[in-house]
Amino acid sequence: MIRCQGVRKAFGDRKVLEDIDLEIAQGTIWGLVGPGASGKSLLCKLLTGLQPADGGHIFIGPDEVSALDENGLMRVRAHFGMLFQNGALFDFMTVERNVAFPLVRAGVPEAEALERARVRLRAVGLSGSESKLPSELSGGMKKRAAIARATIARPPIVIYDEPTAGLDPVTTSKIYDLLRADHAQTGSTVIAVSSDVDGLRSFAREMGMLHGGRLIWNGPAAAIGDADHPVVRQFVRGELEGPL
Repeated sequence: MIRCQGVRKAFGDRKVLEDIDLEIAQGTIWGLVGPGASGKSLLCKLLTGLQPADGGHIFIGPDEVSALDENGLMRVRAHFGMLFQNGALFDFMTVERNVAFPLVRAGVPEAEALERARVRLRAVGLSGSESKLPSELSGGMKKRAAIARATIARPPIVIYDEPTAGLDPVTTSKIYDLLRADHAQTGSTVIAVSSDVDGLRSFAREMGMLHGGRLIWNGPAAAIGDADHPVVRQFVRGELEGPL
C-alpha cells in the first residue's frame, strides 16, 4: 500500500501541495488528473523520494519515505518503475540498450540484460527496432520503448507520467491496451498521470484530482464525471475556467 498523511511541499513562498491524504491499495490502477502545474508530477517525485516533502508522512509498504536515509531511499526506489513525461530515453544508446539499462544497473550481466530487453521489446510490438536510436522512432514507438524500460525489471509499483501525451487517438488507444495487458500479467500497483481524462478513466480503477495544491477528489474512476465537487465536474467536462 502507498499512503500519504498530511503531505505538503512548497518552493519558497509558493505552496504546491498542501495536506495530501491518500491511500492506494496494492495491485490497483490509480489515475491522477488536474490542471497544468497542479503538482501531479511533483507528487510522484515525493512518493519515490526523488524530492523531499516539507511535512507529513509518506509510506511505501512498511517504509516511511520521509524518514529514510539515502541507502533506504535507494531500496524503496528499487520497487518503482517510472515512465517519464518525455520518455527520457538516452539518445546515445540503441533501443535495446535503453531498455536493458535498469537491469544492467541492477547488476544483471549485460548479455542476459540485452536478451531480456529483446524479449520485452517483442512484447510491446517493437521487434526489429532493437538496434535503432531513439531519434529513428516515431512518437508512439518511443513511448513503447520507454514503457518497456520502465517495466522490464517487473517492479511492484509503476508510475506512468503522461503515457499518451502528444499521441493520436489510435496510438493512444493502443498504448492503454498495452498498459492494461501488462498490468493483467504482473498485478503491479500502477499510478498513471494524464491530461487525457477520458482515456485515463477507461484505464484506471480509482482516480484522484489535484487542484490548487489539494487532492479535491478521490474515488472510483467511473464516478469522477458525477463528482459532487463542481471543479471536478467542470474539469472532466472541459468547462474549468482559468489558466491551466
